Amino acid sequence: MKNTPNHSKIEQLIRKGVKIYSPENITIGKDVSVDGISGDRVVIHSGCKIYGSTTLIMAGCEIGYEGPVTIENCQLGPNVQLKGGFFSQSTFLEKVSLGSGAHIRAGCLLEEEVKVAHTVGLKQTILFPFVTLGSLINFCDCLMAGGTDKKKHSEVGSSYIHFNYTPDQDKATPSLIGDVPKGVMLNQKPIFLGGQGGLVGPLRIGYGTVIASGTIYRKDFLKGDRLLFSGSNVTKQQPIYPGLYTGIKRIIANNINYIANIITLRRWYIDVRSLFLGTNPMEKALYVGALEKIGMVITERIKRLKEVADKMPRSIELYKKIMKKHALQRQQRLRGELFEQWPKIEEFLTDCLNKTGDPEKRDKFLNHIQQIINERGKDYLTVIKGMGNSEAAIGTEWLQGLVDEINNKIPKLFPSFRP
Repeated sequence: MKNTPNHSKIEQLIRKGVKIYSPENITIGKDVSVDGISGDRVVIHSGCKIYGSTTLIMAGCEIGYEGPVTIENCQLGPNVQLKGGFFSQSTFLEKVSLGSGAHIRAGCLLEEEVKVAHTVGLKQTILFPFVTLGSLINFCDCLMAGGTDKKKHSEVGSSYIHFNYTPDQDKATPSLIGDVPKGVMLNQKPIFLGGQGGLVGPLRIGYGTVIASGTIYRKDFLKGDRLLFSGSNVTKQQPIYPGLYTGIKRIIANNINYIANIITLRRWYIDVRSLFLGTNPMEKALYVGALEKIGMVITERIKRLKEVADKMPRSIELYKKIMKKHALQRQQRLRGELFEQWPKIEEFLTDCLNKTGDPEKRDKFLNHIQQIINERGKDYLTVIKGMGNSEAAIGTEWLQGLVDEINNKIPKLFPSFRP
């Protein structure tokens, strides 16, 4: 091996038991901690680059089997496979697998046994256990849940896009495919998004929904259990007014609800996921990494909604100019209050990080979880899937109560937002 600046770290890793087939073609950044890389069945293939002081690679991981991999401040749980691509500031829990050509940017959290095929781009994306993504997909700024195991899972077909940037030049477009209160229980029907299609965020999709291949879906569909097809192919033309925000109330509602769900997921990690931690420092680092990504998503979503709020004075002027004598006072107040009340809304959303939900339901649910842990051990999937329907229902009620508490407070800060 050449006498390169990082050769000593590579030698240390090899002595720990890490299999490095071509040491002279590996880069280990100067800030990478050797203690953060397990020597147990870890394989690093030729051409890989590993950077970042918070990078963690746990036992059984394989990196770069299909092509070179660059890792930057990511946390890899046990038996993760990153087969090729770029991975930055994201966390991958046990048995996550991503194919070659991946481009995974900051703020992603992929939970247990998520499978992703080749050439997929993610950013600020949360995927619950067993969710599967095909190839040639861009799926940023969304959360997807649904399914019960690796045979019955939510899936996104190949060549799919979550459209997350608008003609108004904003990204207040997060989509909730499933939800947190039911999704974390791993007992819901899967959601299927057919290939060569897309979702135009922000929207919400219910469990059991199947969206046919080739469909670009633009509406909320919470009912679930339906097959949705694309609409008419008739060409239409209409004026476009950047900055008008004709659907501003729905944009606000879906963004607030998304933030409420992610805050609730954070509570789930603090109160429930923490019960599964052992004494291994690597397990704690993985948990801290996951919690950090949830925090990054919350910060990003508040930031993006603020950008829309800041545009409301101009939107009011544009609305009055276009609508003239038909301009509605309610629409003007809605925009004006979003702008004026935003500091209070932002402060409230930030303060919600301290909310715990109904303490009685919370404690009752946590007691159930602890009892199952005592009986079956600390394997997360085994415990969650081992709950009965009644126990899971208590947990969902606790978490949904927190989501509702956040959603219901906004109209009190923002009167024009009331129904």
